[in-house]
Amino acid sequence: MQGYWKSDSLKFYGSSGKIAYGWNKTFSNYKKNYPTPDHTGTLKFKVNDITQIQDKSYYVMGEYHLTRNVGNANGVFLIIFKKIDDEWKVVADLTP
Repeated sequence: MQGYWKSDSLKFYGSSGKIAYGWNKTFSNYKKNYPTPDHTGTLKFKVNDITQIQDKSYYVMGEYHLTRNVGNANGVFLIIFKKIDDEWKVVADLTP
């Protein structure tokens, strides 16, 4: 969660089909969906495309591969990064 914008304006659009607004809600959902190390496992990313949206904003499209004891999970993502206070932060995440 360190790479995510710690703001109420953060948006996470996941497999539930509902948008979670804010860092706190996103973190709460993360803890609920990944309650133990067996659930978090080892996460790897493959970046397939990086496109500039505007100055200091990019979207990144790729794949994730999660290896874990409770069953592996793989899928695609689209994440929007923005440079805020000289740090790159995720401001929106679409990971179904």
